[in-house]
Amino acid sequence: MRFFALVLAVALGACAAANEVVGNVTGGEAPANPFPVERGSALPPPAMSGAGQTAPPEGVASGGIDFGRWRGADPASYAPAFQSQLRQRYAGQTASQIRANLEANGFACTAAADRTECRIEIMERQCAHDWYAVLERGRAEPVAGFDIMCLGAR
Repeated sequence: MRFFALVLAVALGACAAANEVVGNVTGGEAPANPFPVERGSALPPPAMSGAGQTAPPEGVASGGIDFGRWRGADPASYAPAFQSQLRQRYAGQTASQIRANLEANGFACTAAADRTECRIEIMERQCAHDWYAVLERGRAEPVAGFDIMCLGAR
C-alpha cells in the first residue's frame, strides 16, 4: 500500500513539473499562433432562398407548369421529364420571360452576371424536395431538374 501511495505521489509530482516546464518554455506565455487571426472578418451565411416556399401542387400549377405526381416520383425518371417539359415550354423565349413565368409558378429566382437560378425548395415528411431551373447566358435551353434528399429511412 505504501508503494502505491509513493508511485501516486511521484506521478502527481511529475505532472506538476511538466506543466511548469511547458508553461515556461516561452517565458510563461502561450506559444505564438502561426496562423493569422482576423476575428470578425468572415461574411455572414447566406439567407435561405427557399425559406417560406410552399409545395407546388401535384398536377398543373396556376402558372401552367405541370409538376405531375411528384410526391411519389423517382427522381431518376421524374427529373429528365421535368427538364424536357421546361425546355419545350420555354423554347424561343427570353431569359426575362422565362424567369417571370417560373416565378408565377412558385420558383424563387436569383440572378448573377451570367446566369439566373430559380428554385423551389421545400421540406415534407423529413425529405427535402428541390426543383430547379438554371438559365445561362449563351445557352438556348434551360437546365432543369428535381432532387429529393431524405433524413433517415424512408
